[in-house]
Amino acid sequence: MLERCRRGDELAWEALVRAHQGRIYGLTFHYVGSTEEARDLTQDVFVRIYKGLDSCTEAAHFVPWTIRITRNACIDHLRRRKARPPARDLPVEEAFDLAAGGPSPEDDYFSDRRRRLVHLALQSLSELSREIILLKDIQGLSFEEIGSLLDVPIGTLKSRSNRARLELARKVLALSGGRDLEGETGSGAGRQTGEEQRS
Repeated sequence: MLERCRRGDELAWEALVRAHQGRIYGLTFHYVGSTEEARDLTQDVFVRIYKGLDSCTEAAHFVPWTIRITRNACIDHLRRRKARPPARDLPVEEAFDLAAGGPSPEDDYFSDRRRRLVHLALQSLSELSREIILLKDIQGLSFEEIGSLLDVPIGTLKSRSNRARLELARKVLALSGGRDLEGETGSGAGRQTGEEQRS
């Protein structure tokens, strides 16, 4: 598909955008905290991707390459507005590429609640911890790819990753009022949150 895009195949480019727009929008949203700004940044990122297609020669490197472009675009944007991502409740359901249909209304309720809690908890983490969670657990990059992107030693990333997951689990539990996402109290909440972060 990349080669077809390089040759100017519009259908291939549209397919590539559809395949990756959810991932890119979700990442931009987590950085800037605004649906409108995230949409604008997503468009900007795809312009950058299109202009730089010749520099990505291997399909296996495409996702890490696009995440690097997305992160750089977000950092540039944040520097321009001289502000950190706001830690406030936002319509985070828009930040995820969700398939329509399927889950029951009850499943939708708990899924939406989970996304809101995780988003709010992420905003309260340190910058490095938040980026590790975003890049490793949400975007699926390897520690090697993250280390190259952030210029942080792999050993540091691994140790910080474990602490970040535990911190995120505690913050999600605190935001949920000591209850897990199905309304149970106690240690079950911690176990479920930890399992979600390992998955």
